[in-house]
Amino acid sequence: MLATVGQRIAAAFRATAPDPFVIAVLLTAFTFVLALVTTDTTPVQLIDDWADPSNGIWKFLGFSMQMCLILVTGHALAAAGPVALVLRKLADLPQTGAQAAALVAFVAASLGTLNWGLGLIAGALMARDVGRSLSRRNIPYHYPVLVAAGYVGLMVWHGGFSGTAPLKVSTAAQIADVLPPDVHLDPIPITRTILSPMNLVITGGMVVLVPVIFAMLMPKSGESAPSTPAPGDGADETDRTPIIPRILEETPIVNLLLAAMIAVWAWRYYFPAEGASGIRTLTPNSVNLTMLMLGLLLHRSPRSFLSAVEDGARGCAGIIIQFPLYAGIMGMMHASGLTAELASLLGRGSPTTLPLTTCVSAGVVNLFVPSGGGQWGVQGPIVIQSALDAGVPMPKMVMALAYGDELTNMLQPFWALPLLAITGAKARDIVGYTAIAMAFGFVWTLGWLLVF
Repeated sequence: MLATVGQRIAAAFRATAPDPFVIAVLLTAFTFVLALVTTDTTPVQLIDDWADPSNGIWKFLGFSMQMCLILVTGHALAAAGPVALVLRKLADLPQTGAQAAALVAFVAASLGTLNWGLGLIAGALMARDVGRSLSRRNIPYHYPVLVAAGYVGLMVWHGGFSGTAPLKVSTAAQIADVLPPDVHLDPIPITRTILSPMNLVITGGMVVLVPVIFAMLMPKSGESAPSTPAPGDGADETDRTPIIPRILEETPIVNLLLAAMIAVWAWRYYFPAEGASGIRTLTPNSVNLTMLMLGLLLHRSPRSFLSAVEDGARGCAGIIIQFPLYAGIMGMMHASGLTAELASLLGRGSPTTLPLTTCVSAGVVNLFVPSGGGQWGVQGPIVIQSALDAGVPMPKMVMALAYGDELTNMLQPFWALPLLAITGAKARDIVGYTAIAMAFGFVWTLGWLLVF
């Protein structure tokens, strides 16, 4: 039943949903008109806000490079012989399409609670390699369902250990950034947010529930093979390389030199003599550097490593061109006050319903501002003030915002770009299935927000 519904919804999206680049351009135009109509900002001011070098279209340049490196280093690591062997063994475990979808979703969701970048890249690689394994063994499956399952790490990430909102309120300095001048709040430790009974039930429940949903979404027939090229499609230029460069490019010593430097950093970062381990505060930079080290160690030579990097870099086109467009949307919304107006309008309610309306409003804002940090910077002060006025526990309100932000990622192609690049799928192919998962997620989350 659910598989049939999923196929019909997915077919509707395939027939109507344009490319993510077109969506980004249309969202830019829609945001421009909306800000023009609902705020006092002039067209010229909006253009200036959009093109602002600090808070406009160029704001995500560093972030874009981080995402490209997550894609490239993750691809290089997966292409290394030992890792590729492990992935193949793991990908060979499912004996049916439903088992495959559940496995991919569980891996993506579990790792997504540890770190959103890790969940995203691992989910994409698992979806691709499980699809190849099923094709090789002639097991019927539907590839878009696998890819959609690989995206669900972004559906649970904000309730995990890399969640922006709960981490931002855990220190005095960062919680002060979003407070009115005359308001003082003590930091909220993660034991009251990420590790609270409410979040353990909501986020932990979704980690279990989502794989079941995707197992039910998988059609019993209708194989669809991965569209990504098999490794090793490039031409071998070894014979045309002079002898000295060839020796240097094929020796493992070069890889080991760089890997040794990173290993020293990694030891001090993950096992410090004093203070907490870096694994508790993983960032895209630390994940990228760790994957770079592992990729260098597991590839036999610079030539092998660079070949994998070049193969992975082909998937960066969407990230490079679309991330600046979303940064421009954020710039217009923030500078014009549109984000604050939207969040305030949708975030009203009684003490009982306020967490629910906050969750829904965060989901709506996330469609325009697909950045947990950027959204918290604008909506965080509104959430805190609303909680103080209504007498709602602050940790609950913080997590309500986090849940809304993560759930509508299933409709927002922004974060799916690295996944789509790795798997070779199209956004229109997967959004019907992720939308169903999002609907179940909202029912689950809003229900438990009423209970706790």
